[in-house]
Amino acid sequence: MFTFSVMAVRTVLLRGRIDAFMNGGFRNPHYGLSPGKDEKPGLWLVGDEGVYIMSNGILAEGQRPLVVYAEECDPKTNPDSWHYKRQHFGGDDGIEFLDAFRLVTLIAASPAATDLMIAMTDDSLSITAIRR
Repeated sequence: MFTFSVMAVRTVLLRGRIDAFMNGGFRNPHYGLSPGKDEKPGLWLVGDEGVYIMSNGILAEGQRPLVVYAEECDPKTNPDSWHYKRQHFGGDDGIEFLDAFRLVTLIAASPAATDLMIAMTDDSLSITAIRR
């Protein structure tokens, strides 16, 4: 499981909207496989060196995305992040698109929530709003 604070999720979503406004929209949620289809706001859950979220707002030339690592899987703070990522995300690098509208709806429906918990299996992904 991967935990992200609601505040961090909101911050990344806002940054994505700003990037999109300033630079011409959102990147394709299909990772370039279907150009011109379904460009909409969202986050990418990325399994790479650790696990993190970033927006899909188009970036200016040379601009770096805002990246927020999962509490459990930040290589700077968890020396076991590689093993944790492998166990809960898989050994390969990967990306899952998370629709912004659905995230905002989930957060609004749970006003007392402080965090979002993302659980993955081989064929599903679930997001739960929790209060800690």
